[in-house]
Amino acid sequence: MYSHQYLKDFTASVFKKMGCSPDHAQIIADVFIAAELRGLPSHGMIRLKDYFQLWKANRINVNPNVKIIHESPSTAVVDGDNAIGMVSAHRSMQVAIEKARQAGTGWVATQNSNHYGIAGYYSMMALEHDMIGICVTNANPLVAPTFSTQRMLGTNPLAVAIPAGKYPAFVADFATTPIARGKLAVLEKKGEKSPLGYVQDKDGKPSDDPSILSKGGSMLTLGGDYEHGSHKGFCMASIIDIFSSVLSGANFGPFVPPSVAYLPVLEEKVGVGTGHFFGAMRIDAFQPADAFKAKMDKWIETFKNAKPAVGTNGVIIPGEPERKKEEELKVKGISIVPAIEKDVQEIADYFGLKFGE
Repeated sequence: MYSHQYLKDFTASVFKKMGCSPDHAQIIADVFIAAELRGLPSHGMIRLKDYFQLWKANRINVNPNVKIIHESPSTAVVDGDNAIGMVSAHRSMQVAIEKARQAGTGWVATQNSNHYGIAGYYSMMALEHDMIGICVTNANPLVAPTFSTQRMLGTNPLAVAIPAGKYPAFVADFATTPIARGKLAVLEKKGEKSPLGYVQDKDGKPSDDPSILSKGGSMLTLGGDYEHGSHKGFCMASIIDIFSSVLSGANFGPFVPPSVAYLPVLEEKVGVGTGHFFGAMRIDAFQPADAFKAKMDKWIETFKNAKPAVGTNGVIIPGEPERKKEEELKVKGISIVPAIEKDVQEIADYFGLKFGE
């Protein structure tokens, strides 16, 4: 077990060794450990190896000049300068919040970025300002559209954070696939199988192999197959891809650069880097914030009091499991799968850092 603060400090030290500024290294580490604490290890320490390999391949900019390249009173386009995604995403959400503070709502499309960790981190940045936060991103193409075997889309997550009053915030953060790529990697590291309906082989046949992506297979959109609504998952992933890339000037669909170094970057490009999209909405631009939060409390109570299905504990409000997990892990510490621990130790050795409390 590792304390969350130890892992945060260690992660920051790794990125400083890569050449990141202390401020940027801290932002990156915060997002890494937020994922671990919220029970999303698919976006936590397992990703350290991905970034390390991208850095060694000279495919990320550790000293970026993240800047606004187009704006209106309530909108902006941000160029991430090929930054580590957490850096450009954090700045982009700050811009969205600043725009919302002045105009009521703020909308930012980001180009020339990279993988940025958990989307929920950025949407939740709006909560402390009595704002609703929205965040989406495209990702490297590992997902086949319905009725295809070709990898054309990313897992393309959506995150929305809505403040409440006496209750914790509503925080929905989910991929538009049945499983995140990182969770497949965790299953593989554990030697476990993937549930059917998550991935398919290179011929489009159902598979339970979590390493199928390395064998020409692909992930499926939400629904798994047409009969179970995969076309709706495809619609959601497509909307996010368009907002993140076509609107920002980033690469879309199959042209998104891979977030792992072992996959080559396509020569053909339709934009610049990976794209994101952020929104911040000031609640008092619609109604008094306290009145809204009281209504959100009533909304939460109403759904929590819904009659539970047999064998269940009833309705779970989005964000509830992650919040409880965070409370738990801050006390008992974070465990890391041995295979991931080995990868982290190798990175520590490379930089001459000590790993292990």
